[in-house]
Amino acid sequence: MVRWTASPALAAVALLAAGCVNPGAGGAQPSGTTSATGSAAASGGRKRIGFFGFAKANSFAAATFAGVEEYAKANNATAEFLDPNFDAQAQVQQLQDAVTAKRFDVFVVQANDGAAVVPAIRSAVQAGISVVVHFTPVGTRYDTADPQVDGTITLIDVPTLNGEGLAKLAVQACQSKKLDPCEVGYLEGLKALPLDNARTQAAVGALRSAPGIQVKAQVEGGYTQESGRKAMQDVLQKEPGIDVIIGASQAVLGAEAVAKGKDIMYVANGASRQTVKAVQEGRWFAAYYLPVKTLGAKAAELGLNKALGKQVPPTNVMTDVEPGTSMGTKDALAQVTGEYDE
Repeated sequence: MVRWTASPALAAVALLAAGCVNPGAGGAQPSGTTSATGSAAASGGRKRIGFFGFAKANSFAAATFAGVEEYAKANNATAEFLDPNFDAQAQVQQLQDAVTAKRFDVFVVQANDGAAVVPAIRSAVQAGISVVVHFTPVGTRYDTADPQVDGTITLIDVPTLNGEGLAKLAVQACQSKKLDPCEVGYLEGLKALPLDNARTQAAVGALRSAPGIQVKAQVEGGYTQESGRKAMQDVLQKEPGIDVIIGASQAVLGAEAVAKGKDIMYVANGASRQTVKAVQEGRWFAAYYLPVKTLGAKAAELGLNKALGKQVPPTNVMTDVEPGTSMGTKDALAQVTGEYDE
């Protein structure tokens, strides 16, 4: 994937763990190209992209911006990371200020709160700004990739489809060992987040409808190794015979440490180099994978093309950008390295 929660701090863990993009991977560290009060003239007539990311400290957002910035530089455009530091209201203010100042031709928006940004996004569209909704929906629906604000372009990972994908990978894990019944534990993200709840309902619903699958545990696993460890301790106390664990990649790292020595297969929701390596080494069964930096470049491409008057599809799904890798089993990720570090 955002974050419609009473505490902005929850947003930080509802994505991917904070970290930095590996400079050796061809990605740039996020950095603003102008100051917050910079004038439009500073771009020298080039198209200007404003990247309203989750936070500069977030590894996922940093890798996304690396792709945005790289594409911009290669196409006579500028890019700037506006950092709300996971604060939903700060992000809304940044969007409003940028619309008023007419600072950008393109917005790429990773919404910390998909509902809160709607008025500002509408204002941007009305002002003639090309708006690309990136990764998480802008609006209140989590089961569609279609734009929920007229005039926007989406490039998102549909939360319910993400949940169903995780369930399919878990079923494949059970089938790989011919387990029937197969005991599955789901470490959901954060119960306070509507997006996570939508993902969880889709995943657990798909698991319960699969023959031979028993959902034996459903606990809040969060998005850190510490929260994953705690969740796994709770699971093992009640269900010591668990066969498969699903969770965010950070939570799975914590769970794996707690369950060391047990014959458990892991399905991770994440795309970092560390996650890919764990699958390739056979430590984890699979991961739901997205090429994060590539998707940043794709967002920039869509936004710039529209700003230049070209026709672009309004609805774009992230898993279509590199078909065949999102359901990341060992074979599917054989030629993948990942595009960011945790």
